[in-house]
Amino acid sequence: MNQYQLWKYLLIGAVISICALYALPNLFGEDPAVQVSPPYAGNDKIDKEVQDKAERALQQANISFTRIDRTPKQLLVRFKDTDTQLMAYDELKKALPKYVVAQNLASATPDWLRALGGEPMYLGLDLRGGVHFLMQVDMETAIAQDERTYVNELRSLFRKKKLRYKGSISRVEKDGGIMVTFDTPEKRERAKKLVQRQYNDLLITEIDEVDKYRMHLTFTEAALLERRQKALEQNITTLRNRVNELGVSEPVIQRQGDERIVVQLPGVQDTARAKEILGATATLEFRLVADEGGREYQRREGPPVRLKRSVIASGEHVVDAAATIDQRSGRPATTVRLDNKGGNRMLKTTRDNVGKPMAVVFIEYQIKTKLVDGKKITTRKKTEEVVNVATIQEEFSNRFQITGLESNEAKNLALLLRAGALKAPMEIIEERTVGPSLGKENIEQGQLSIMLGFLAVMLFMLIRYKTFGIVANFALLMNVVILVALLSLLQATLTLPGMAGIVLTLGMAVDANVLIFEKIREEIANGNTPQSSIQAGYEKAFITIFDANLTTLIAALMLFGFGTGPIKGFAITLSLGIITSMFTAIMVTRGVINFYYGGKKLEKLPV
Repeated sequence: MNQYQLWKYLLIGAVISICALYALPNLFGEDPAVQVSPPYAGNDKIDKEVQDKAERALQQANISFTRIDRTPKQLLVRFKDTDTQLMAYDELKKALPKYVVAQNLASATPDWLRALGGEPMYLGLDLRGGVHFLMQVDMETAIAQDERTYVNELRSLFRKKKLRYKGSISRVEKDGGIMVTFDTPEKRERAKKLVQRQYNDLLITEIDEVDKYRMHLTFTEAALLERRQKALEQNITTLRNRVNELGVSEPVIQRQGDERIVVQLPGVQDTARAKEILGATATLEFRLVADEGGREYQRREGPPVRLKRSVIASGEHVVDAAATIDQRSGRPATTVRLDNKGGNRMLKTTRDNVGKPMAVVFIEYQIKTKLVDGKKITTRKKTEEVVNVATIQEEFSNRFQITGLESNEAKNLALLLRAGALKAPMEIIEERTVGPSLGKENIEQGQLSIMLGFLAVMLFMLIRYKTFGIVANFALLMNVVILVALLSLLQATLTLPGMAGIVLTLGMAVDANVLIFEKIREEIANGNTPQSSIQAGYEKAFITIFDANLTTLIAALMLFGFGTGPIKGFAITLSLGIITSMFTAIMVTRGVINFYYGGKKLEKLPV
């Protein structure tokens, strides 16, 4: 009676052994390090020459390092403390001006353990230090851009159908929407049917004036909602790409509400550089120079130039970009590669316009909010300037070069194009910096709270339940090991609320054993034998344990579904803790008790 089959013991042993292995990386900690990477120039790599330069710079400054790891994409120099790291950071920035030099915390996990996939838990901003941005997406500009796109499409549609309109198709700047004017109601009716067939996301309002038959087009509510959603998603994707280019480890980028994005960059201390890249909204447009008509653009150097209204390709068609040096002029340039759609349009345009000039328009959006008489006033500024006008010497498609840029501008433009264009400009409305010293203090206090909670629970169980309390304490220890292993395997980000979740899990983990052991004592008091009391205690307490943990798990899932940032971290830790505690408190303790007491004739139980 009360004996496990062999496979159950093997299962328990395998789970504990594997989890102990993958929890191990968290014991090795992290080394202060400086990371060198080449995010701007796509052809550059981290080779032996770069490593030698770094080593010479550190030796000349009498800065010692513990180890250097090199891959084609990054150089990681490790140091014994943060003071040495800061000095080395300054020296390496001077010695390697072409490369991006960033401070980092590198995992000290041994290579053999990393080869098995062992990695420590990620530490959140509150534990590691770094910067926190809350960014507001300018949805008005996003919708305005979509309306301008529709203006160009409608021009092409009416031209193709040989439907003449009066004046020009234009966007209504103040109230939004697109206005088209016709000289007869018949033409407007024909245009209305065309639009209804082609665009089911537009509302059409007819406006009659003297000799003018207008058609006002606006997006439907469903279309507006969808476009705002897409703008938010595209900005999040672009921000992730830009953060990857910055070489930041374990960033947190997530939406907050319908118009805001939270960006947390652990380990980043150069906030100016992070703000410059994250908030930049630079993009490009390629247009032919107009002989007459068109629209006038200011040139960076020289007199204004008139360009055709139709765009050949824009930043959204760029799939790769890299800073380089123009072989003919020796000046900085940016090489660009377009996707198939942009390449085909560029090929057709250049084939038909050899010998004609084409311009590159640099576009940047800026959004600022100021307090005026206690009210927030938002101003939007769109800067457009022609950075380059060149004669098309021969046809080309998806690979070409942009000149007329400064060195830093070529690098930043390449980064921004490579990472993708923001759908809408954003404004940083909240900024916080968490120092590494505060993060270290949070870790120490969090670890202390976990240790004290762990010891207090173990002491109570030992005093209350004697030998059975030792079994429960062993299960509690295994619960922590398995929980840490799962968090490491899932590469979950541990935050202060996550630590609170672990402390709460410690208390909840023994709840099941308290119920089981009390039920066993109750059965013994009723005159049942020790073996039958063990059997009844586990069976009768199971439903109560399952119900209690299930309701807590539902609450944790709701927190995860509707919460943001730290709340999600707490919910993840709590959810995993509930699952692991069910396994250890029921299966592991039962296995240990069955191993020692199962099949024996007992007079009493040490419970």
